[in-house]
Amino acid sequence: MWFKNLRIYRLTKEFTFDAETLSQLLEPHAFVPCGSQDSARYGWVPPLGRYGNQLVHATNGYLMVCAKKQEKVIPAAVVNERVEALAQAISDRESRQVGRKERQNLKEEVLLEMRPQAFARSRLHYAYLAPQSNWVVINASSASAAEELLENLREAIGSLAVVPLAAKNLPQQAMTQWLTASQAPAQFDFDHECELRDPKDSGSVIRCRNQDLCAQEIQNHLLAGLQVYRLGLVWRGGIAFLVDDQLSLKRIKFSSELLEKADNTDADGAAQRFDADFAVMTLEVTALIRDLLKALGGASTESASVEEIVTKFSNGQADTMPRAVKEVSF
Repeated sequence: MWFKNLRIYRLTKEFTFDAETLSQLLEPHAFVPCGSQDSARYGWVPPLGRYGNQLVHATNGYLMVCAKKQEKVIPAAVVNERVEALAQAISDRESRQVGRKERQNLKEEVLLEMRPQAFARSRLHYAYLAPQSNWVVINASSASAAEELLENLREAIGSLAVVPLAAKNLPQQAMTQWLTASQAPAQFDFDHECELRDPKDSGSVIRCRNQDLCAQEIQNHLLAGLQVYRLGLVWRGGIAFLVDDQLSLKRIKFSSELLEKADNTDADGAAQRFDADFAVMTLEVTALIRDLLKALGGASTESASVEEIVTKFSNGQADTMPRAVKEVSF
């Protein structure tokens, strides 16, 4: 399973569960398909799919888990059309207008009627825990999907103190300096994509694709005060990706050499091939993250854990809820 996106969180407390214990904790929360009136279900499935039955797959100290989310798909246009027809029938029959609250009740009745026949759409969300690095790495392009997985993992194991991975230097400032100097950090090369924004005007955005990022046109925008909020990089010629100001990685592409490295192992069967892919991926991703953090001045360890921040907030010891809590709610 080669991850396409990375959202990385730092464990602020030691993770002590081994694969067997973690699997036992996840078992009561295993995925169950939607019932006739369920709009959605979320639960844990074996990362190996039909080739395995364990809810945790362990390789070289890394623990992979997989969550499955199933949702009933009922097009809003279909619901609205049915509600409008029912409301018009009431209006014609009783010579009156149907109010907002009554329309809402009609909508709920329509959903109850349609839900048993609705198609169910399923999605898999993979993540792995790296206790030796104190990271949780989630294959998710959106913060909401990552939060949902963390929330369900926390519910299953009782506690999971994490904060979004942060660097000592702000990514947008560091990326702007790299591009201004036309010099990528050690171990990295510029790819051909970036996003520039005016820090004083969130609506001012310039997106560049298939461009020479060291060209004068880009330099002119930087001289005008725009900063780099997304930047395409290539790490050691083996992994291309887009990193943003939140330190999340998107559109990851592994080189054919890395893919062949996993293929060249003596894997016998789907389970061993999965294991080989997982081993190579985690080895390379770990080195990539460490090099990226080094380029950004190192990892920041100043943030309190989510649980500590929420406790202070609940007790009135904090005036505002920090961004880290908004991103990893529970």
